[in-house]
Amino acid sequence: MHRKNFLTSLLGIPAIASAGLGASSPSPGAAPAPAAPRPAATPASTKKLKTSLNAFSFNDPLLAGKMTISDLLDFCAAAGFEGVDITGYYFTGYPNVPADDYLYEVKRKAFRLGIGISGTGVRNDFTIADPARRAGEVALVKNWIEVAAKLGAPVLRIFAGNQKNEGVSQAAVTEWMLKDIQQCVDYGKQHGVVIGIQNHNDFIQTAHQVTQIIDQINSEWFGLILDIGSYRVLNAYEEIAVSMKYAVNWQIKEKMFINGAEVETDLEKIVEMIKASPYRGYLPIETLGQGDPKTKITAMLARLQNVIG
Repeated sequence: MHRKNFLTSLLGIPAIASAGLGASSPSPGAAPAPAAPRPAATPASTKKLKTSLNAFSFNDPLLAGKMTISDLLDFCAAAGFEGVDITGYYFTGYPNVPADDYLYEVKRKAFRLGIGISGTGVRNDFTIADPARRAGEVALVKNWIEVAAKLGAPVLRIFAGNQKNEGVSQAAVTEWMLKDIQQCVDYGKQHGVVIGIQNHNDFIQTAHQVTQIIDQINSEWFGLILDIGSYRVLNAYEEIAVSMKYAVNWQIKEKMFINGAEVETDLEKIVEMIKASPYRGYLPIETLGQGDPKTKITAMLARLQNVIG
């Protein structure tokens, strides 16, 4: 065989093999074989949500020094969490910013364990009437925006505040609060960190107040940490339905409130609502109350994993 013909025959072998050796040719005029069905696109509502643990679930042992952030990461990995929300005040020395080498060690260990850092947060108060003190609160948030960026946390959680401000209208407090939040959002954008304000049953108690604040800021770098257990004035499910479009992170709790009465969370209903929303990300759980936190957390994680599917 000439060399050219030999090479041509070799090039034809893969095509013959892929067609199937010995396959019979269709008879003249026969209908072509139907093409293999293409896999159906995955509906957005079934895209995977991820589990996370809010560190407040271990509040007592963390504050008492009986548990470290390293221990927290080990627990999350062993339990099967995909993420962890490490609240700022569990870092030694808070509100002072931890040293970079420590932050990077936390980040490295989380990465090696396969745990995403889904967020962090501070305990600020923008309802304080004194402008100088509020400026200190803004500085606190800015400092921890930098911490969040170093940790790789996409969201920093802030509060509105809980000052009573007798004699000052809610509108006046909201007006100065918006200016403070705007500074934080602008700074967060510079560092690639989303600012999330939590409905914490403090100054913010209803979905209407959430809407008022978030719509006024009107930034992709600002949203809601939707705490399902802190809508306590009206029907929590209805409040969640109104405000969930703003969610940039969540706090999933064992108990909720319907018109002031505490009830068990219908986890199936909550997850169904989330799946029907645009949100795709972490669902941090936060367990409260009496009992061994490890037992409570493990039980709630199993429920959440089962519901997410």
